[in-house]
Amino acid sequence: MRAALIKLSSGKAIRAGLEKALVALAGFAGAMKIKYHDIELALDFEPKRGVADSGDLETDLADLLGTIGEAAAERDTAIVLFIDELQYVREEQLAALVTALHRTSQNQLPVTMVGAGLPQLLGQTGRAKSYAERLFEFVHIDSLDDAAARAALCVPAEKEGAKFDDRALSAILKQTKGYPYFLQEWGKHSWNIAPASPIREKDAERATIAALAELDSSFFHVRFDRLTPAEKRYMRAMAELGPGPHRSGDIAHLLNKKVTTMAPMRNALISKGMIYGPSHGDTAFTVPLFDGFMKRIMPRL
Repeated sequence: MRAALIKLSSGKAIRAGLEKALVALAGFAGAMKIKYHDIELALDFEPKRGVADSGDLETDLADLLGTIGEAAAERDTAIVLFIDELQYVREEQLAALVTALHRTSQNQLPVTMVGAGLPQLLGQTGRAKSYAERLFEFVHIDSLDDAAARAALCVPAEKEGAKFDDRALSAILKQTKGYPYFLQEWGKHSWNIAPASPIREKDAERATIAALAELDSSFFHVRFDRLTPAEKRYMRAMAELGPGPHRSGDIAHLLNKKVTTMAPMRNALISKGMIYGPSHGDTAFTVPLFDGFMKRIMPRL
């Protein structure tokens, strides 16, 4: 926000609205004792008592975004917050953010947000503030369809004068399930392995071995290391049932547990971003191919 406000003032004298926003930001940073790692942040503007400095996050954030919105309107522009992994924001903080954006919307101020998160985010925002579903547009983004996945592989290659043959493309799409990051990995390894254009099926098959080895050692393992031993067994039970989604009762049955006793662990895994509930009573991995990784790293349940 500080960077955005400085851009608003670039090359021009600070107007009243902009100065008010900078003062509000200074007060907000001081009241919240905002830190980055162990460094406490401060701004080179003297805060004004009573402006976004009460120490109540919901009140102060609404005041702050309001003053920033007024400064943006003064410059005939807009402020957009881009926040990734929004599902990790604690519920009381998410509630404060929703309230602040609702206030700017009511006052017709040019402040908005583009957020991204796992599927449980819809439920989280609804629990944080019941009116959130009316305030935001929720767009479900899934794996790429066949045409888009092929384009993601072919278009960059064609710009470098190379091609994938149809059988190679089919093999990669079968392995990646259209998941964008996996398409990048398989595309990279296929490119590195193929001796010449076109990239053929045998190149894609060798790329699968290389891509899975790299994903296992980094992408998957980082997530696996977050888990407790009991959570690893829960995830391994899910993998035993296949890619999913799976009924919570079926997972509990494999572990010889009652489904009610498994609910806290399921909630903990959802909070960690490992699984989500696509529908009531169902549980699925948030990342494709994780079932295969669990079987490789834990051969037995």
